[in-house]
Amino acid sequence: MTALHLAWRTVRRYRAQTVLAIAGVAVIGALLFDMLLLSRGLLLSFADLLDRAGFDVRIVGGGGLTLRFPITDSSDVMRDVAALPEVQRAVSIRLLPAHIDVGARPRPVTVTLVGISEAVPGVWTIVRGENLRDEESTACPLVVGRALADNVGLAVGAALRVVAETAGGASALPAIDCRVVGIAQFAFSAAGTDDIATTMPAFQRAAAEREPGNADLILVASRPGRSRTEVVTAIQRAHPNLAVYSNDDVIEQFNRNGFAYFRQISIVLSALTMVFVFLLVATLLTVSVNQRLGDIAALRAIGIGRRRIAAMLLWESALLVGVGGLIALPLGEALAVGLDHILRQMPGLPEQLHFFVFEPRALFVHLALLVATAIAAAAYPMWLTARMPIAATLRREVVD
Repeated sequence: MTALHLAWRTVRRYRAQTVLAIAGVAVIGALLFDMLLLSRGLLLSFADLLDRAGFDVRIVGGGGLTLRFPITDSSDVMRDVAALPEVQRAVSIRLLPAHIDVGARPRPVTVTLVGISEAVPGVWTIVRGENLRDEESTACPLVVGRALADNVGLAVGAALRVVAETAGGASALPAIDCRVVGIAQFAFSAAGTDDIATTMPAFQRAAAEREPGNADLILVASRPGRSRTEVVTAIQRAHPNLAVYSNDDVIEQFNRNGFAYFRQISIVLSALTMVFVFLLVATLLTVSVNQRLGDIAALRAIGIGRRRIAAMLLWESALLVGVGGLIALPLGEALAVGLDHILRQMPGLPEQLHFFVFEPRALFVHLALLVATAIAAAAYPMWLTARMPIAATLRREVVD
């Protein structure tokens, strides 16, 4: 009879204890799996969000990525950047606080007005209607965020009056009449914020500008075959006073500053869950061994060696942790969906950013940690049976 067969007979014999151990490992293992998904989930989701936008370099006037200053002489910068052989495409983006009057609503709705020089895919995704076009027949075409459209009941073709505001607060800028041409999901729109986008000429009319103002952000797509580093170097060579970031730079900066908290929380909670799994399995195995000392001594007495007994206990630990660990995967995935929905309600985060993202690495680490836990949990019961005096144990069992 093999050690695996002996372990299988034992876990079947003590069914209540086995079910308790598997259920405990499954619950704790699900938390461990979620913590592994959380450790790099934000980073992977953010990187995917940047890459899906179709631009791999960003230009700001200074102050970093979170506190941006307008780009001085952005029209000249756009012309110079677009002419670089390393660059395939560049678009400029301007932002302005505004409010809109919607139908019979008693109060205007505060929004962020986005002006873009070219409506390219990636900055937002049209879900209804159509995208902005350069040759718009409408004086002020609008693409409206889906959340805003759902909240105030906007549909494609709806007429709106947009009043832009200056940086210092509400201004006397005249209202302009606009029409909704499309409803979209903005890639970097934060939860709880409302965005509307229009063409750059319409944006200038809303801002009452005679000359184009300075852009807040310039997005650059590198030419195929050219690396992001080459594009950054070329732009900085042409305009050394600008702050230029590749997607890799953005991810690294946010990984170092913005996402470090969640990574640290994940490491701490992962360590705690591993301790809980170890204590649970080690305690149940130790109790089981103490209950079966007579049986184990009898097995030793009929010629079953220490190694096979130790292997039996190791297989018992592996069965408990293995089955519980497998159940933990779908359980952890379901739990991650609920936790992700809750955490995504945090203000200031893009709606399409996720906290829990599956990657093969997390699965491999999860399995490796469970294997290590199974071995560690079986160590003390194996040591206990190896040092057990056979004759004294059998005598005590008979007397008792």
